[in-house]
Amino acid sequence: MFTRIAGRYDLMNSLMTGGRHHAWRLATARAAAAAPPGAVLDLATGTADLALALRGLAPERLVLGADFSEGMLRHGRAKVEAAAVPRVTLLAADALSLPFPDGAFAGVVSAFLLRNLEDLGRGLSEMRRVTRPGGRVVTLDIVEPSAPVWSALFGLYFNRVVPAVGALIAGDRQAYTYLPQSVARFVTPDELARRMEAAGLRDVTYRRMGLGTVALHVGVV
Repeated sequence: MFTRIAGRYDLMNSLMTGGRHHAWRLATARAAAAAPPGAVLDLATGTADLALALRGLAPERLVLGADFSEGMLRHGRAKVEAAAVPRVTLLAADALSLPFPDGAFAGVVSAFLLRNLEDLGRGLSEMRRVTRPGGRVVTLDIVEPSAPVWSALFGLYFNRVVPAVGALIAGDRQAYTYLPQSVARFVTPDELARRMEAAGLRDVTYRRMGLGTVALHVGVV
């Protein structure tokens, strides 16, 4: 599915969020840039926006972007090449079985990954496993807002408008019907913080952005 929509993924993100997704990724990159010196893994890198944002904040770091979708990686590699920045490498990998040794990274970041995982606990455990002691695990994902009225309006927009725009712009109503469904069945920010702690992370904090529709979580190994 992600390979099908890779060519219009960036455009759809901008349309759906009014361009705010760039600011959210920058906030995620800033949180990850506070990790100790060393390489950082951008998991589910997609078209590499987060990897490039992190590289811009921390040019001394090696940034490794990994994704399950070869289609997304093709567009990401083209973007990295066009930006002509060194020390950003993209590769294919499964978030539930990462091909890296324990403690390989100073930090692991992800944007809009967790609600797509078949096994959230296993994914968080893998992120924690490949992060060295003292390193950071930083996640960004869409969540349902908590305010009742705004939640109803958000649900109307997400369940009715987004699939229609997805059909028109990306030519894939199914993918953009899946999107709100994945958010509806995802855990709350509080529950995600508890899941991160259960995976072995400590000092877990989070903050909502985008009028409460996205949550940025940070945990320390």
